[in-house]
Amino acid sequence: MYKDNKREYGRKPADGKAGRSSVGRNSAGRSSAGRNSAGRDRADSYEADEQYEADDRYEAEESNTAEDKKETNRTERIEGRNAVLEAFRSGKCVDKLFVQKDNIDGPIHTILREARKSDTIVSFVTKERLNEMSETGLHQGVIAQAAAYKYAEVEDILKKARDSGEPPFIILLDGIEDPHNLGAIIRTADLAGAHGVIISKRRAVGLTAVAARASAGAIFHVPVARVTNIGSEIEDLKKEGLWFVCADMGGTRMYDLKLTGPIGLVVGSEGGGVSRLVKEKCDFSAAIPMKGSIDSLNASVAAGILMYEIVRQRGI
Repeated sequence: MYKDNKREYGRKPADGKAGRSSVGRNSAGRSSAGRNSAGRDRADSYEADEQYEADDRYEAEESNTAEDKKETNRTERIEGRNAVLEAFRSGKCVDKLFVQKDNIDGPIHTILREARKSDTIVSFVTKERLNEMSETGLHQGVIAQAAAYKYAEVEDILKKARDSGEPPFIILLDGIEDPHNLGAIIRTADLAGAHGVIISKRRAVGLTAVAARASAGAIFHVPVARVTNIGSEIEDLKKEGLWFVCADMGGTRMYDLKLTGPIGLVVGSEGGGVSRLVKEKCDFSAAIPMKGSIDSLNASVAAGILMYEIVRQRGI
């Protein structure tokens, strides 16, 4: 759908001017598609058929302990082997699984198989780190971090657009880590008429209770999908006829871009902006003109400004 008119959307005039962007500078070395080697965290007892490929579902032990503890405090935490296994088998949405890397036995293998079925991010950590994260002291080598709210599928977002009779308008977030920013973006997306929000599974905040509160209830009206790789998702959505514009301080002034038709707005992290590889997947970049002394806007504010420029041009 929308393929016949795709080339019409997103064209910028020949005299398009560059401007400063809303979000922080891009980090050329950072990529949402980056892959960690899970091999260094595998236990020697893994059998051949239990070996896990190094992909975006598995993380090495490099995350910050304080950040791990702070994030689990924002979500539902499940500790202990039986409790975690039952959480997976009951269909509960588990954002991330923390596993003691030197304690991989039969029950843990079973939990890892369930995690793989659910495409859950797995982080292999030390016993000391689990002890710091644990509230019960009875983690048994595994702690699950569950989403406070249920995620939608990307197809749910496209269906919402089809049912409304409107070209898709989707917000994609590349590495937003602050739950207040996520909640504020979801709230603005609802008011701007966006059909859904897509967030990354890696190095990004999920649907925590804090994000839900910041959304002021919009989380119940805006489908939020979670994907392993934002860049790959952009490629898939391009097949549906969508154009993609990312917030970038080196982009063209948003007023000089045609932001109509089926469109995806990509907003990057609070500090680094849109990652290089994700930016390369986008069709064009948009900058918010600014005159003040500081050089960037809060990610949720930037997203709101760009959303409403899209709203203005779409005539919603």
